[in-house]
Amino acid sequence: MLLVLSEDHKEHLSFLTKAEGSVVEEFGRIALEFLRKGANPKIYEGAARKLCVPVGMVQHGVEGLMFLMTESSKHMISEVDFMDSVLALGFGEELNQMLLQLYVQHKHQIRSILSQLLCNQPAYHNLEWRLDVQLASRSVRHQIVPMVTIRLLLTRSSDVGSTQSCMHLQADPSSLLHMISILEAALAAVKTSHARRILRNIK
Repeated sequence: MLLVLSEDHKEHLSFLTKAEGSVVEEFGRIALEFLRKGANPKIYEGAARKLCVPVGMVQHGVEGLMFLMTESSKHMISEVDFMDSVLALGFGEELNQMLLQLYVQHKHQIRSILSQLLCNQPAYHNLEWRLDVQLASRSVRHQIVPMVTIRLLLTRSSDVGSTQSCMHLQADPSSLLHMISILEAALAAVKTSHARRILRNIK
């Protein structure tokens, strides 16, 4: 499995091309600390003074590196797939090897941290749907009233096992299309760097 990085991620990680090996390792340490305890502006300010760059550049670099490591660890991608993924960033061989070493060293630790951060929300299990169309009624002889009925099965995991729950939803096609467009817009918004920063601060 290869990671697909957005242009924002690539731009944030491009800062690493100007950094020395010790700086990349330091960014990796800051990224892990960020994952454990959240953002620390003082660390960003100290690193920015040391590197003589804006604080925002350091913050974006750390966030980009953290995203790369967390997504790779979450999906447990192989070392070969990791290298193929970072090749798209256009880094040199030395930097690619440093990033690979960071990933190999910390992937199990990152997965452990992520498992503790996950909240126990129900997860999608299955979805069944049916389209009903009313063609006529006593008062209106000629009409078409379509309605989509959805049966959503959810699974919630706990220490004692997993339980399933069922939800029944009903909507007309125009409302359903509207909901789909709203959800697609929300997904697109979540992928922006601004939204990711807000979500991380909430965690």
